[in-house]
Amino acid sequence: MLATSALAISPGPDNIYVLMQSIVNGKKYGLATVAGLISGCLVHTTLVAFGVSAIIKENDYLFFIIKLLGALYLIYFAYKVFMSSDELSLSSDNIPKKSMTQLFKQGFIMNVLNPKVSIFFLAFFPGFLFSETMSTVVQFYVLGLLFMFVSAIIFSGIALLAGSISEYIKKHQRVGFYLKWLQIVVFVGIAIIIFTSEK
Repeated sequence: MLATSALAISPGPDNIYVLMQSIVNGKKYGLATVAGLISGCLVHTTLVAFGVSAIIKENDYLFFIIKLLGALYLIYFAYKVFMSSDELSLSSDNIPKKSMTQLFKQGFIMNVLNPKVSIFFLAFFPGFLFSETMSTVVQFYVLGLLFMFVSAIIFSGIALLAGSISEYIKKHQRVGFYLKWLQIVVFVGIAIIIFTSEK
């Protein structure tokens, strides 16, 4: 939950999109976008739960490969963030007015059709499996629902406090620097947890 919180707070396309929809269209529209994005996570959780669970049952070596690739993928994420700019760009230009239903659908489709989400779940979840007796499918769903719950709270907070957040970012340019390094520390930390975790 701590790892998910840090990831949800860190600037990314999803939470920036929620922020801008709330600023341009209003809080309700931001919340509709959040609902769509979070609903899409259920699809990725299902894909990872059944796919990875089958691999774990089948072969210890394959599970090690998944952990290794997952850790390396998160290190790559950290490198990409390190190479990116500190500045947070909040431009509300070219954001068309849409209905709440359209924004829900758009958030859902954006999430479901983004293969990076499944890859991220594939990298993120195996290191947090917590029981030797419980079904791995059930464990993945527990982790997925926790991820969705925490992300929904934080994204909804962003939607509801959009005006205050955007004003704060405009007044405090250094916030981008601190959030950038938060992301780097979180990605590297999770990579270490995943690589050192036991089956």
